[in-house]
Amino acid sequence: MKYKAVLFDLLTGLLDSWTVWNRVAGGEAAGRKWRAAYLELTYGCGEYRPYETLVAEAARHTGLTDAVASDLAREWASIEPWDEAPAILRRLSETHRLGIVTNCSERLGRAAAAKLGVPFDVIVTSERAGFYKPRPEPYRLALSELKLDPREVLFVAGSGFDLIGTGKVGLDTYWHNRVGLQRPPAAPPPMRESRTLERLSDLLIVGQTAKG
Repeated sequence: MKYKAVLFDLLTGLLDSWTVWNRVAGGEAAGRKWRAAYLELTYGCGEYRPYETLVAEAARHTGLTDAVASDLAREWASIEPWDEAPAILRRLSETHRLGIVTNCSERLGRAAAAKLGVPFDVIVTSERAGFYKPRPEPYRLALSELKLDPREVLFVAGSGFDLIGTGKVGLDTYWHNRVGLQRPPAAPPPMRESRTLERLSDLLIVGQTAKG
């Protein structure tokens, strides 16, 4: 088996956080604009600054108020997995080690990961790594804790910015582009791009034991 583990982006790769952002912002157009500004801030931020601070800054940059950042924190528990995500994770957990690498605080990241109903071997947040993706440090921390070489791990991206980071680290990447984002100009192409997680099994040999 080529891959011994699968690492996932959390808030887009596995969870439908977009619906919550849109609801808090008052509509899809405002929510997407806010989220895009947040992604730009984290991309340019590098070293960790409080997640909630960047969310509030992105809101101000797009004509919203700081109050939406507080509203998002209150609505965090309403984030739900993409429909197919829990079943796919349960199936993969039988053959592969699983992990998360997310641009989030420890508190919110672990709360969101718990919504998926499966144990993860590693959960790396930007807060714990000290840097935001696509800096290489979060990906490398996950690889270090898995004790695996990048060639033994597949990454499932949510944002196209992940492709920049995984490209630098040497991780093969499946882009679960659920919401139809544009690939950033600096990002290399993924191994595969799909609007669903269902195609993920095409890149994995299921049914063989790879744990341990």
